[in-house]
Amino acid sequence: MTIDAPFTTGVLQSLVRINSVNPSLSPSGAGEAEIARYTATMLAGLGLDVQAHEPLPGRVSVTGRLRGTGGGRSLMLNGHYDTVAVDEMEAPFAATISGGRCHGRGAYDMKGSLAACAGAAKALRDSGAALRGDVIIAAVADEEHASIGTADLIGRFPVDGAIVTEPTSMQICLAHKGFIWIAVTVEGRAAHGSLFTDGIDANVRLGALLVRLGRLAGQLIQRPPHPLVGPPSLHASMVSGGTGMSTYAASATVQIERRTIPGETTEQVTNEIRGLIAECVREDPTFAATLSVVLVREPFEVAPDRPIVRTLTDAATAVLGEQPPYVGQNPWMDSALLSAAGIETVVMGPHGTGAHAKEEWVDVGSVVRFAEVLAAAAARYCA
Repeated sequence: MTIDAPFTTGVLQSLVRINSVNPSLSPSGAGEAEIARYTATMLAGLGLDVQAHEPLPGRVSVTGRLRGTGGGRSLMLNGHYDTVAVDEMEAPFAATISGGRCHGRGAYDMKGSLAACAGAAKALRDSGAALRGDVIIAAVADEEHASIGTADLIGRFPVDGAIVTEPTSMQICLAHKGFIWIAVTVEGRAAHGSLFTDGIDANVRLGALLVRLGRLAGQLIQRPPHPLVGPPSLHASMVSGGTGMSTYAASATVQIERRTIPGETTEQVTNEIRGLIAECVREDPTFAATLSVVLVREPFEVAPDRPIVRTLTDAATAVLGEQPPYVGQNPWMDSALLSAAGIETVVMGPHGTGAHAKEEWVDVGSVVRFAEVLAAAAARYCA
């Protein structure tokens, strides 16, 4: 199979030129409607069976199915085309190629990967590869916020395996961290600032908990690390409390992000923080606080002997001339959702840098090589 490099590069530039900023992250975000229309037309032009999926108004994912003859394993190539905001970027949608790098918002995270998926699909079609199982290209919405795109597709496409094409510099990612968002609200009592006998300052009370959170954060990074993703961590993301300068704060809230490693549970994490609240109560019996879990995203891990990992490893080794290393990643990815649904999943993507940063680029050559890896992996997995 031969990758059509001009086609793949052209798809990359076309994707980057389209504003697909996630509107849940930026009020002026364009969303996925326009990029979905382009992607649907492009995949249909390759002869794939194309469908659009809209779990929420304007939040559109697109799938393209390359049908096999039947009886083989099915494979999803998954990538998101929503991006974070473009604040401070000089030319976020220029898609300029310079020195072998395509620059622009989303080039690295992760429109380069979707271009590679398209290049792989074209190579599979052009070669007439004898596939028994289906190959599904999934260009999903909203990964940068709540992952409604992939969550919506899981029930629609019960595939056997998935390659999430987040950028990994051509390494094979077998694990990544999860996260839990937790809010703790400490109670006080509002009163005029002059009435110290009546007021109870929730902000000051929250300070006792913050000290303990800082101590826990230091302890977490000293725990035995996961071999691929390192130790867990915690930070206080936002603190709020009070209504005015001359009023005792009636309540104060800390919002906590706890990054989890494979093997940790939500119950374990929340019990640790409830233990800190209990310490505050023992120190001050009038201390009162409530804890709520805002959002949970589980960590991800796949064993290296799983068929999807072995298949991708063999394909990448054949294309690249050497076996890529197995690595872990700290950011959360949609791979955790697919894995939790019982789909054997692995992560790999092209080389570049600048996710969520002022300068972002993807290496065009690695996009083309990655397309070849994906085509080879699909041919093996779905044979």
